[in-house]
Amino acid sequence: MNDQNVKICARCIYDENTPQIEFDEKGVCNYCKMFDQLIEHYGTGKEKGEKEIGRIVQQIRREGHGKPYDCVIGVSGGTDSSFLLYWAVNNGLRPLAVHYDNTWNTSIATENIRKILAKLKIDLFTYVVDNKEMDDIYRAFFYADVSEIDAATDIALAEIMYRAADKHKVKYVLEGHSFMAEGITPIGRTYFDGKYIASVHKMFGKIPMKTFPNMPFWTFMKWVAFKRIKKIRPLWYIRYSKEEARKKLEKDFGWEYYGGHHLENRMTAFAHSYLLPKKFKLDYRNNSLSASVRNGIITREDAVQQYYHTEPYLEQDLLNYFMKRLNFDNAEFDKIMSMPAKNWTEYPTYKKRFERMRPFFFVLAKAHLVPMSFYMKYCFPVKQVKSR
Repeated sequence: MNDQNVKICARCIYDENTPQIEFDEKGVCNYCKMFDQLIEHYGTGKEKGEKEIGRIVQQIRREGHGKPYDCVIGVSGGTDSSFLLYWAVNNGLRPLAVHYDNTWNTSIATENIRKILAKLKIDLFTYVVDNKEMDDIYRAFFYADVSEIDAATDIALAEIMYRAADKHKVKYVLEGHSFMAEGITPIGRTYFDGKYIASVHKMFGKIPMKTFPNMPFWTFMKWVAFKRIKKIRPLWYIRYSKEEARKKLEKDFGWEYYGGHHLENRMTAFAHSYLLPKKFKLDYRNNSLSASVRNGIITREDAVQQYYHTEPYLEQDLLNYFMKRLNFDNAEFDKIMSMPAKNWTEYPTYKKRFERMRPFFFVLAKAHLVPMSFYMKYCFPVKQVKSR
């Protein structure tokens, strides 16, 4: 599906169309070097990383003593968040699981959450947004012609986890993200913040956002600077294999695989399997495939073959489900899909503010109050990224 007459990284499969990419004299891209820098910084999978996350776990347990929970973990039914629950309990932590229900969950994801929590005896807090309100936000982003159609889910889950942590006086939010397994999303390719959500909805939405838990700038500041709720990504420190984690979950919990990266939710699946490749020429499989190549899980040749010569998996009837639920007929859907693609830079965001406050956010990142990835991706200027 992709043009192979382009320069491809000599180590992974990112090509010259990747935003902000640079190649050294050996043809290796800057994202591979960033990957190596993260491993060095966090000691990922090494004694350094294991010691540091062990120290953090002891601190979480100490600060959570006497409370019902000592940390909050967001759950989706996917591999990483499911494994993180198991890892947390196995390391003596007492997490509260938090789920943001955008009302597009697959039944597999819902069952996965139930199975894991029941066996591990973990309490669950679920926030369910009004489905018509959420669908209106999705329609707004579809009309806006930008790729971040599911950005509202990401910002809402972050807000709900902060709210749950604050309610239970918990100072740690654990996130099930692994740059080793998922790769590094190219800088400037996607973006989201509370102002972006609000501005797109204001332009194209029709239903007021009453139940949607958005995160305006000062709410964000309340959580990270005043409440000082820390975000920890344990999978950045430990040796982690998504394939091994999946086998463990299937064997011990009856957990079920849902067919591909981020396909546990129907809206996310629509974005990754159809909208992004078809309209924006974005195929996020290169993130995880490149990570697998760097980790030696598959060969670079096999990754190139898969990425350039196969289409992303599309669930049967998913396209019809999207159109029916959001009330698009074929003519209107095709018209929007054929409209010129736009970029997040064409809408109001907090990006410039984050850049001006870069030294402040560096301090927060060092203190685990914001993820280091936030500092790296949101606090530096990026070249204009044109949709292709």
